[in-house]
Amino acid sequence: MDSISFHVAEGETLGLIGTSGCGKTTTLKMLNRLIEPDSGQILIAGQEISRRRPELLRQSMGYVIQNIGLFPHYTVADNVAIVPRLLKWKEKSIVRRTTELLELVGLPPEKFAKRYPQELSGGQKQRVGLARALAVDPPIVLLDEPFGALDQITKRQIQQEFKQLESLLHKTMVLVTHDIFEAVTLCDRICLMDQGKIRQIGTPKEVIFNPQNDFVRDFFQAYLFQLELQVTTLKDLLPWLSKNETLARDCDKYEENTSVLTVLEQVQTHMKNSFIQITNSENSSVCIVSSENLLSAFYQFKKSLSNHYSA
Repeated sequence: MDSISFHVAEGETLGLIGTSGCGKTTTLKMLNRLIEPDSGQILIAGQEISRRRPELLRQSMGYVIQNIGLFPHYTVADNVAIVPRLLKWKEKSIVRRTTELLELVGLPPEKFAKRYPQELSGGQKQRVGLARALAVDPPIVLLDEPFGALDQITKRQIQQEFKQLESLLHKTMVLVTHDIFEAVTLCDRICLMDQGKIRQIGTPKEVIFNPQNDFVRDFFQAYLFQLELQVTTLKDLLPWLSKNETLARDCDKYEENTSVLTVLEQVQTHMKNSFIQITNSENSSVCIVSSENLLSAFYQFKKSLSNHYSA
């Protein structure tokens, strides 16, 4: 690692992405002292972590890894309950918390609690791993390629569930991933690394629409158009959309925070009506537009961003 420095705000999700061997996982493991830095400081809530006992530090963090690390001879319920038992919770509290978490991650306890890991699919194992990481309600969650071993369909489904989990809404999270789309979808900010150095930190919009150097620009270039559509929401486009409620009826509804890429993919893939209705958080109609109007508005939005960043 080469003089890296960053902060993660309380309740924020920071994504660490970059080239292979750039130091993403090394950085993550320094946060829970699985790897000790040679120099510098790591502060959590203003306290230097080197002054805390590693086992106590790790109990305050959830940790989700790619290969999940479930104990094969433990049931699903026992895997989720590992940390509460280490902390000597009362058995009644352990059962209640385990039941609550399995329901939360979409694994009905009456069906899954007594199963063993080898009886689960890849997606189900990942859900158990997430439940285990949340067992003692840690304020910080570290995730190292948590969805990397899943097929694309399962991955997308779990990513959407992950975004909507109320138990994660106010947690501080650091996510390591090689999946660029995963990073811009799940993270509030992105830290792009190469050869142990930070090349740029910013929101998904900032790193995609305003790369700070050639490395950042080249890193995203192969998927740039799709990434631009992914980080742009319908709400971003509202100033440039032609709002005409008489254009169509019975068209599909999309909440205004939906990404433009999601909408266009569904229109194209499922041969849906080319008109869509945009709704706000109260499910009230904002406007009805065509997919062609969306693309036109997107290019105007992109031009406005370019003017903003070059000012």
